[in-house]
Amino acid sequence: MQNTLGGGTVRYVIFKENDTWYGAALEFNIVESGNNPEEVIFLLNEAIAGYVETAQKIGKKAESTLNQEPDPEYEHMWQQGQHMPLPPAIFEVGTRNLVAA
Repeated sequence: MQNTLGGGTVRYVIFKENDTWYGAALEFNIVESGNNPEEVIFLLNEAIAGYVETAQKIGKKAESTLNQEPDPEYEHMWQQGQHMPLPPAIFEVGTRNLVAA
C-alpha cells in the first residue's frame, strides 16, 4: 500500500546497538537515538508526527517522501522482528497508522 497525504502506515523498529537505543521509521528513513527504548519511542513518534505534518503542508509534491525505500539493515531487522521470540537487540517492531501521527 502506498502512503498518501490522507493516510497510510509506517513500519518501525526499536533496537539497541552497543550502549545506545535507536528507533527507525522505515518508509520515512527517520532514525532517532536515546538512552532507553521508551525515550526513543517518544522521539520517533514526535519525528513521525512532524514529518507527516510537514508533508501535509507542502502538499501533493511531498507524497513521494512518505514512500521511501527503507534502509536494507532496518528492513532486515523489521523482518526478524516478525518472529517470536525477538532477537536480543530488538526491543520492538510495529506499524504506525499515519492518520494518528
